[in-house]
Amino acid sequence: MSIDVLVVDDDDLMRAGLRMILETADDIEVVGEAADGEQAVEVATSCRPHVVLMDIRMPGVDGIQATRRITGLGDEAPRVLVLTTFELDEYVFEALGSGASGFLLKRTPPEELVAGIRVVAGGDSLLSPSATRRLVDEFARRPPLDTAAAGALEALTERERQVLGLVAWGLANPELAQRLYLSEATVKTHVKHILMKLGVRSRVQAVVLAYELGLVRPGG
Repeated sequence: MSIDVLVVDDDDLMRAGLRMILETADDIEVVGEAADGEQAVEVATSCRPHVVLMDIRMPGVDGIQATRRITGLGDEAPRVLVLTTFELDEYVFEALGSGASGFLLKRTPPEELVAGIRVVAGGDSLLSPSATRRLVDEFARRPPLDTAAAGALEALTERERQVLGLVAWGLANPELAQRLYLSEATVKTHVKHILMKLGVRSRVQAVVLAYELGLVRPGG
């Protein structure tokens, strides 16, 4: 089954270039394009791609707002992979907080971009290495949230807490399955329950919450 992708960017040449790159992959099909966030939401709602490749800085509705609306479309909402020229901290955190499943820079090599789309389509999260370092550094400076907020973890079983901790360290589903001697289907079920219980829409948001609640500490 091919991965349906919606390309969102206000630069016509950039959209054309991305389409050219993606269509070299046998398992990826570009099913639509959008030049701003408003168009992105409309196209994503109508054609329901598996992945939306989303720019951030666009006129009108920007990529952050569009991501929030697209990831809120329900259980079958498309996954959003943010692709931007900018690597400012606020963009990383806003994108993740809006439900994006990944964050890459436009200078990412084509083969890594294609691989990233496959990762996100498969349900995993993806951050550029530099963005990951900045994210961890940020949480290293933060104290854990108070005990009231940490009560969100009480809804998780011991196994789910274990899975969340490993997800926070960057393990993908196959690695989780191998580490915990579980099937990948069982791992996916655990991850789905974790997202539901924590009230988040993506693995990345679950990872952010794991750091905020002190379940995982940088360097621990």
